Amino acid sequence: MCGIIGAVAERDVVPILLEGLKRLEYRGYDSAGLAVIDYQVHSLERQRVVGKVQLLEESIRNLSLCSPTGIAHTRWATHGKPSLDNAHPHVSRDTVGVVHNGIIENYLQLRLDLERRGYEFLSETDTEVIAHQIHYFFQQVKDIGVAVQKTLQCLRGSYAIAVITTSDPGRLLAAKKGSPLVIGLGIGENFVASDVAALVPVTQRIIFLEEGDMVDLQRDKLQVTDALGRIVQRAEHTSQLQLDAVERGEHRHYMHKEIFEQPRVIRRTLENRIYEEQVLEASLGPNAMELLEKVQSVQIIACGTSYHAGLVARYWLEGLAKIPCNVEVASEFRYRQPLADPNTLVVALSQSGETADTLAALQEAKRLGFGTSLGICNVPESSLVRAADLVLMTHAGPEIGVASTKAFSTQLVVLLLLTVILGRKNWPPETEKRIVASLLSLAENMDRVLALNASIQHWAEQFANKQHALFLGRGIHYPIAMEGALKLKEISYIHAEAYPAGELKHGPLALVDADMPVIAVAPNDALQEKLKSNLQEVYARGGQLFVVANHRAILHSSDHIQVIELGEIDEFISPIVYAIPLQLLAYHVAVIKGTDVDQPRNLAKSVTVE
Repeated sequence: MCGIIGAVAERDVVPILLEGLKRLEYRGYDSAGLAVIDYQVHSLERQRVVGKVQLLEESIRNLSLCSPTGIAHTRWATHGKPSLDNAHPHVSRDTVGVVHNGIIENYLQLRLDLERRGYEFLSETDTEVIAHQIHYFFQQVKDIGVAVQKTLQCLRGSYAIAVITTSDPGRLLAAKKGSPLVIGLGIGENFVASDVAALVPVTQRIIFLEEGDMVDLQRDKLQVTDALGRIVQRAEHTSQLQLDAVERGEHRHYMHKEIFEQPRVIRRTLENRIYEEQVLEASLGPNAMELLEKVQSVQIIACGTSYHAGLVARYWLEGLAKIPCNVEVASEFRYRQPLADPNTLVVALSQSGETADTLAALQEAKRLGFGTSLGICNVPESSLVRAADLVLMTHAGPEIGVASTKAFSTQLVVLLLLTVILGRKNWPPETEKRIVASLLSLAENMDRVLALNASIQHWAEQFANKQHALFLGRGIHYPIAMEGALKLKEISYIHAEAYPAGELKHGPLALVDADMPVIAVAPNDALQEKLKSNLQEVYARGGQLFVVANHRAILHSSDHIQVIELGEIDEFISPIVYAIPLQLLAYHVAVIKGTDVDQPRNLAKSVTVE
């Protein structure tokens, strides 16, 4: 959550900070602010707003803010409601400025100690504690680097921080523990940010900080110290992220762009992973099969949309590969005290690779003695990629819209690739050829479904005044119904639930009436007739049915039933394709209702706090 950018340079960094915040706004948009140092009078100048970065930009348009050293922040509220007092940066005694991502668990005790020392708190945040603590130590040691180090030793919890001070205006201090932070290297200038995307306009030379690192940045040099205070060298990398990859282009919203990018990114995800009708084991790394040969079961840990992808994968792994699979919400896994099995492959799913609950669950699995870990992720520079034994990248490209679309579909693709690699010993070669053929046809099938956009938009018009919706699916398509419900509630704020269709008569049927639209995922599979019976239960009670089906629709359009036919889709890729109409439905409903599609209220893209 939240976005940080900081810079120390020879030029004015205010435009750099603002541009960086715009590229970080998907991480939080309750409030925004920046602080810079006026070198002439050695004062700290700060500007903050409640709302989005555009308001911050407008607020400083007529101000004479200009400085070669500064920090900036866009916030997703944790401690304290969105307000001007709670917005970052936080300042102590007009000399120390701090921006912070994460949660300081012992901030109340620190706050009481500082109040006894005469410090006045103006916010409800845990971050203000950091600013005052640094100031307190600086008064003792007269070195901002030492003051920051001593402060870090007092903090319990997770953090990524950036610090500036009027006492040493040419320095920027930054540190991380449990929250992402990267360094950008320039010529006569250096930068810090919570995401590489913020640095693309100024540099592609990147250093990834390790857990517990602190960095002392000046415009022409830097020094990294580790958690033990030792000076260390961290490798420089060249980011492959391109500037236009994080632009919206001609699309009205990022989500719309990302939905329609899916055929292209699916093709990219499959590149170099299939050869002569076989999935290449090398996709998992050079020593993958040595690590996987003892795998007897799979444990998937994930959150949100990634959790739904894991639920789909369970059907593949158990039904096709004949390997037992458990799927658990990461935030619950780490507290459940699961029984560890060294022959269990732990698969951690995260779009950003920075999801705090998933990373913590992965570490807990390692501590407990589970087997090899596999990270499935969309960001090559992420913490998950560095933490896992094996990695499968999804190659979806930057996903800016909070509601995940292309990251979800590419996760499903690589999970199906994993199923093939793990399961091929249990089936004849013809099965793998069929799955590979299905995967190679996936992008074309997606193009065909995207062409139904106008029909789905017509559906959306009928949801504009609805308050509730029910999604139904059976078997492997039940998680797709769950994902459809999540998308609708995330961006349109319509309350939506998903159920296995067979559960209707065990409670949810009581909610069905003319004002409760029911959306059903109805492919032509072994459960088709059972699903048809379930839908008749809705029809008999006056419910309005919206059915996504194959070309041999199990129900035909009538007064209370509307059907969109997707055509014949192979069973292996069916869940991936059937997700698209539900993504489009949520998008168009949100547009009609006038909600903020890309930045829905109360949510942020990368959940880096518990």
